[in-house]
Amino acid sequence: MIVDDSAVVRGLEARMLADDPDMTVVASVGNGQQAIQALDRYDVEVVVLDIEMPVMDGLSALPKLLARDPRLKIIMASTLTLRNAEISLQALEAGAADYVPKPAASREITGESDFKRDLLSKVRALGAARRRESRGRSGAPAAPAPRPRPREVAPRMGHAPAAAAQAAATALRPAPSIVLRRPPRVQEAVDVIAIGSSTGGPQALFTVLGGMKTQGIRQPILVTQHMPATFTTILAGHIARASGLDAREAKDGEPVEGGRVYVAPGDYHMIVDTRGAQRIVRLTQDKPENFCRPAVDPMFRSVARVYGRRVLGVVLTGMGSDGTKGGAMIVEAGGTIVAQDEASSVVWGMPGAIAQAGLCTAVLPVTEIGPYISKIASKR
Repeated sequence: MIVDDSAVVRGLEARMLADDPDMTVVASVGNGQQAIQALDRYDVEVVVLDIEMPVMDGLSALPKLLARDPRLKIIMASTLTLRNAEISLQALEAGAADYVPKPAASREITGESDFKRDLLSKVRALGAARRRESRGRSGAPAAPAPRPRPREVAPRMGHAPAAAAQAAATALRPAPSIVLRRPPRVQEAVDVIAIGSSTGGPQALFTVLGGMKTQGIRQPILVTQHMPATFTTILAGHIARASGLDAREAKDGEPVEGGRVYVAPGDYHMIVDTRGAQRIVRLTQDKPENFCRPAVDPMFRSVARVYGRRVLGVVLTGMGSDGTKGGAMIVEAGGTIVAQDEASSVVWGMPGAIAQAGLCTAVLPVTEIGPYISKIASKR
């Protein structure tokens, strides 16, 4: 279901989604109140929810939609302003699954844009996650009910790329078994904690960092969350409030200091480099990796190179496999990796990929990762 007060935007988003043969837009409405009423008439799995609307805005509608259907996957759509970034973070804390930055001008979301790629990939991943949850409750694959087509959906003109269809099919397969690495007989001191996350990541970060025993944390904590620039500024402030740690957006050339959280700014890869005997943050605009900038792999590669075996890498919920290649370098250097488990992940893409690659010492529910980090970080 698409919820936006602009009929033009609803039409554009509907045509984008209609390009994928696995997706059907079943409802298209102009405000939050209409969205709540539509749940009584349509079988909805994913909602793309605008923030600023008359009658009832997106933030007000969010808890009411989730009260009707707690398993509903809601993607907040907002333009890149500080105010909307703050509201989007509040929505994620209130139960939204993800967000998609909406360009200010409708002409910017036409054609093969980044917005279209993000929208399709997030709807696909969250729809697959919803199906897995339904299958887990019933013990059998969930079959979608027949769906009426909305008035604003354009006819499908061709087929989505084969890779997209393959990704959707792969997301619904049972996950292969996980083989954990044996923890070292003697756990060495950790000099840095590096955390990567994507879809569902903000909520997971608040839980993990808020669940750490922050007193006595002497290591720097590096965070790469797939987010655009304006959003990462707000994210750092929310992390500071949730954890009590000194969290900030990283700046190029600043020293890496213990007890501080460095958040990778949107549109920049964050890596650690050395300047003499000092370790410093470097921000680069090297090409995106895994379609992302910032990406987790460059951060993981850099900490493996600079800190060697004294690295604790953490991979939280998110789409794709970002972090797996860099995580392999951490393990090769003698470091440790922990991943979030499938049951507590919004999307078990990134943590699933690194877990299934056999790189993890532990795969844990999100509520157990903070105490796990604290335990390792406290060793001298």
